Amino acid sequence: MKQGSKNKLSLIGSVSLGTGVMIGAGIFVLMGQIAELVGSLFPLAFMAGAVVIGFSAYSYVKFSNAYPSSGGVAMFLRKAYGPGTMAGTFSLLMYVSMVIAESLVARTFGTYTLRLFEVENTTILVPLLGVLLIGLAYLVNISGNKTIERTANLTAVIKITGIAVLALGGLAFADLGALAGGERSGQATTGGAFNFIAALALSILAFKGFTTITNQGGDIIDPHRNLGRSIIASIIICTVLYTLLAFSVASNLSVAQIVEAKDYALAAAARPAFGDYGLIFTVLLAIVATVSGLIASVFSASRMLAMLSSMKQLPQFYKGVRNPALVFTVVLAITLTVLFDLTRIAAMGAIFYLLMDIVIHWGLLRYLRKETGANPAIPMIAIILDVIILGTFIVMKFQSDPLVIVVSLLGFTAILLAQRLFMITHTDADGSMHMEMGKDDMDMGR
Repeated sequence: MKQGSKNKLSLIGSVSLGTGVMIGAGIFVLMGQIAELVGSLFPLAFMAGAVVIGFSAYSYVKFSNAYPSSGGVAMFLRKAYGPGTMAGTFSLLMYVSMVIAESLVARTFGTYTLRLFEVENTTILVPLLGVLLIGLAYLVNISGNKTIERTANLTAVIKITGIAVLALGGLAFADLGALAGGERSGQATTGGAFNFIAALALSILAFKGFTTITNQGGDIIDPHRNLGRSIIASIIICTVLYTLLAFSVASNLSVAQIVEAKDYALAAAARPAFGDYGLIFTVLLAIVATVSGLIASVFSASRMLAMLSSMKQLPQFYKGVRNPALVFTVVLAITLTVLFDLTRIAAMGAIFYLLMDIVIHWGLLRYLRKETGANPAIPMIAIILDVIILGTFIVMKFQSDPLVIVVSLLGFTAILLAQRLFMITHTDADGSMHMEMGKDDMDMGR
């Protein structure tokens, strides 16, 4: 059923949702992890990640302008590769990476919230608080689009203003001369160029939330124009905020201090400049950011899963449950939140996202370049950058934490086999697949 324009997202609402997902966890938890890899160069890692994302976003803007849909990436893959195992596998890979991001946000919420009470034994409390947040996101999402948009608009203003205050305030109180002279770095780098390239996988993860905007095609006013605009605006806003904040943290803490407070580096960095009030302010800001980020991410991921079912890339959901795609998304996010810590969640999310990203660029370059009017050089550069970063990151993780690679490989294999088996059920003896979409689905994917 089509929605009236009064119930659709505005461009501002779309940007709010996009920045809500991007700022939801990445900058609050990934800064410490990146600093652990590259030392004092971590602000440059965020800037380099923004450059890579700039090349990557080109493909999504071209796809969104041509084929706006609630299925987002799933519809793009279907347009490029046709219905079948290829489109289904990498669509599900994108969906899983989105749910992984939700669990990252949820655990970040728990980690920062406990800083208010200086609780050190967080093994049980962090996932417990994360699960409660996911439950809240479910309640907001079943309330409808307008509730989601109003929540996103309000929290986006709070987050952008709050992070700007932290960044500019931290720089104002910092000894910039010491920063320029390297006195705060503690050490120049840890691992050289190899670690810097690998760290880009994590800095990209801090930006990847922009892809959730592509799932708003059936929910936004004038999608052929506004989806691309929303993607570009969200990336620009987050690039400015991330860069300022990274330099602010680097000017107030040594690398050793940032690594020691790896999972709550921003809260630790606020204390030298603002004292205990700075810590409280940062924690409250992180809570707002993670809450809104999770609400926006659950909205986008569940919409994508529902579209996959409509596209017959998945079995039809049980009709006896209200919004079954939302329920499944929430249950999966809770499971990941309970089972994995922040570092491993971030690593798996980066691997799955980069794999899917490469396939998106190749689909545009190989099959839909003329239809979308794309410049072939840009997706080709994006593919090369993704392959280099992903390969380096996998080698590093295989050396330091092989479980991440094993779980990622098992997850990818399970998705591939499940899709292949499901496709067989749609194939007649003559090789024909019955995967026609309904009229409403075609309207959303036009």
